[in-house]
Amino acid sequence: MPTRHTTSHIQPNAPEFGALVLRVGLGALFLAHAWLKIAVFTIPGTVQFFASLGLPAIAAYGTILIELVGGVLLILGVASRLVSLAMLPVLAGSILFVHGDKGWLFSNEGGGWEFPAFLIVASLAQVFLGNGALSLGTLLGERMAPAGASGRLARAVVS
Repeated sequence: MPTRHTTSHIQPNAPEFGALVLRVGLGALFLAHAWLKIAVFTIPGTVQFFASLGLPAIAAYGTILIELVGGVLLILGVASRLVSLAMLPVLAGSILFVHGDKGWLFSNEGGGWEFPAFLIVASLAQVFLGNGALSLGTLLGERMAPAGASGRLARAVVS
């Protein structure tokens, strides 16, 4: 008699490792984008680019900071839900101010909005999954989300 495959063969902690893979991948991408702004475009060049879009200089510094700190926190597995929520405005801004008028495909000249849209979806998935396996936050006893307004927002999203 042929063996039937069921989901019972999937390890119970497989979603935890899925969250780990997503978390580390997102963290690495955000770090790479921060590094691009720092090392390739340079901080003054990034500020100038943001200004050319009509955005204040503080938006450039804030974007670099959140990509840098957020990337590290995601890789470490600290406050993954909140970090992923915090990345959403940055990613939406990249579509609204930079890539939205370049068409769908990111391979278009100037980069389309396909890749930032995918990062929004992946970040939302991370909000729902949380830290996952091998998380420093979990090792330190991190709760699902801290108290306060940001914690209530994270809990509302995952409830």
